[in-house]
Amino acid sequence: MMAEEQTEPSTSGTQSLNTHPTLETPPSMKDKDLSDLDSTDEETPNKDQTNDNDDKINNTDTTDNIIDSEKNKNKNDEKNSSETVSVDKTNNSLTTENNNDLNDTEDDNQIEDEPDTQASEKDPKLEVMELEEKSKDVETATPADISYPMTRFQILKNLAVVSLGFFCLFTAFISISNLQTSLNIDDGVGPGSLSIIYGALVLSCMFLPPFIIAHLGCKWTIPLSMIGYVLYMGANMHAIWALMAPAAVLLGLGAAPLWSAKCTYLTQTGVWYAQMTGQSKDAVINRFFGIFFMTFQASQISGNLVSSLVFSQNNTDLNLSNDMLQRCGANFDPRIHSNNTNLVRPDADRVYIVCGVYLGFAVLAAIIVILLLDKLPIEKDKDAKPSFSLLISTFRHLATSPAQMLLIPLTVYSGVEQAFFAGDFTRSYVTCSLGIWNVGYIAICYGIVDAFCCYTFGRLVQYVGHIPFFILAAILHGCAQVVMLLWTPDPSVIYVYYVLAALWGMGDAVIQTQINALYGLLFTDNTEAAFANYRLWESVGFIFSFAYNDYIPTYIKLYVCMGALSVGMAGYSAVEFLQRNKSSKSYNISD
Repeated sequence: MMAEEQTEPSTSGTQSLNTHPTLETPPSMKDKDLSDLDSTDEETPNKDQTNDNDDKINNTDTTDNIIDSEKNKNKNDEKNSSETVSVDKTNNSLTTENNNDLNDTEDDNQIEDEPDTQASEKDPKLEVMELEEKSKDVETATPADISYPMTRFQILKNLAVVSLGFFCLFTAFISISNLQTSLNIDDGVGPGSLSIIYGALVLSCMFLPPFIIAHLGCKWTIPLSMIGYVLYMGANMHAIWALMAPAAVLLGLGAAPLWSAKCTYLTQTGVWYAQMTGQSKDAVINRFFGIFFMTFQASQISGNLVSSLVFSQNNTDLNLSNDMLQRCGANFDPRIHSNNTNLVRPDADRVYIVCGVYLGFAVLAAIIVILLLDKLPIEKDKDAKPSFSLLISTFRHLATSPAQMLLIPLTVYSGVEQAFFAGDFTRSYVTCSLGIWNVGYIAICYGIVDAFCCYTFGRLVQYVGHIPFFILAAILHGCAQVVMLLWTPDPSVIYVYYVLAALWGMGDAVIQTQINALYGLLFTDNTEAAFANYRLWESVGFIFSFAYNDYIPTYIKLYVCMGALSVGMAGYSAVEFLQRNKSSKSYNISD
């Protein structure tokens, strides 16, 4: 619009020049004179040519002399060509013929000034173009004068604070979870508390996160949710139902708001950082979450290392008889009392040290967030209330989606296999034959392989698709389960324990990454309800696995794992068949 307005004055001037030749030419003007004038319109005159034209005009009658006098005035004001037009106002006595001649004479003056006029017409256009380019730069670039709630340094600092806080928190929780079936075996307190945690987590996911975040904001939701973890660490010092059960409920209720607030915080700050740096939002957010989970997975190393180092001081050379070893592994039965000293709860002092260290890590996590994490300035809906909408949409999605129903067994297996490693492999195989102090070392191997494969398989899936990875997971876990079912644990071949842990971690990496990716691919139109179903059915696998942990032998649990894996893979195969059939039909319709 600015360019159009700048060009309008020159256009109107051109029109006024073109209208004058339609008037009658004064009789005193000769054809030769007119031809001379016309030639000056076609060619850009120099100063000598202009003087020749002036001499010709001076040879005309009295009217032409008057015009010459006006022309001489215009020459004196040559630098301001626009003022020549004002001569008309001071010479109202001129006749129509004189006015026509005057206009013709003005043509000469305008022609004489044409280079300057053209230059003056170019300058505004260039200026307008420059202004438009600058305005585009302001819209697309991220200049320093644009205000953001946080600086780049603050965003990166907060990313580090959130990552460090979760590192400290899950250094405690992941490690204490791996010890529950070995440390707190009296009355089934350990596995029972884990079952309660995941039951409370399901309820929390359905109701609490939006309500709590809306009222407290992301910053204060995180340390508040950590309180349940702190209480659970403290309850492990004196593991009885009266303490462990309430702490497990609080931990489960706080887990969903904790993770939701973390996701919201990292996503929003990632968007701001992308706008500041001119990078892709998707790339920055994925980088932020990659840094977070790299730090998060490192907590498996630190936490399990603590338990192994502390309990290793209680290590003595134990020569287990073949009869005792035969009762480990698949033949382990938690209902039968055994004289195996490896299964005896460690000294209270060692337990207090381990639980005290974990409690310190959990408290440190809350302190780090409270003191160092900046508030996320997002609008809060203080009128928000707990809603049943997600619960309703979750079950509506389940009832209306055949693919979701077919994926239930595989999703349940995701919880079953994680619970088997944390609850049964650590006790029936590692603690029973090697001692509780080796649980941490083998869990470290599991965690490192799991984290590495999660990253690697997540990158490779775009090249080979989901099917080869699910086949790989079925082979890895199927082979590991057969070996566990047939193999009698033997401390003399300790590498077998690490190989089994690595294979289980590799298979778990496939299952965790690919099921999440599959849900995102299949249910793009209803992702919230779909992932609510994912959390629900995975938690069901955790709940039942920990609930029956102390009541059936390990070989039956292995059969449960094999059955869940087989049915889960069958359901997944049916989903792939339906999707391919659906794709082929849509392809034929498009043809």
